[in-house]
Amino acid sequence: MVKENKELKVSAIKEGTVIDHIPASKLFKVIEILSLDKIDKQITFGTNLESKKLGRKAIIKISDKFFEEDEINKIALIAPDAKLNIIKDYEVVEKKVVKLPKQIHGIVKCVNPKCITNYEDVPPKFTVLEKNGKVALKCNYCEKITDEENIKLL
Repeated sequence: MVKENKELKVSAIKEGTVIDHIPASKLFKVIEILSLDKIDKQITFGTNLESKKLGRKAIIKISDKFFEEDEINKIALIAPDAKLNIIKDYEVVEKKVVKLPKQIHGIVKCVNPKCITNYEDVPPKFTVLEKNGKVALKCNYCEKITDEENIKLL
């Protein structure tokens, strides 16, 4: 009996962005932080794909969508090793590496229930900290530090 090697392929995109090297467990947080559930473009994602570097990874392909630098850097909060491939006419024309921003505004909730941002109409602002490959956020108002596992998106 001969076994056939069957493989499903995801179709290439003509124009858009591919986000690769997302840890599989962080896929839906990346979708959330980029508000991909609110755009009307074709989106394909896969998770638990084999990766030599991550063990298991996820990938997102978004047709006809190109991200601004601040959007790209939001990804670094969730998936600091993610890579972006910019696609034009089915070819990769640019590769981008995400980098942690120094400050973030209005996308993450402060974990301190007494923080002014949780009971007044004040947008949260954080200084981004990194130590030993782990991300943490220091609130600019109450100075409470939120570790990576407790980051809650607004």
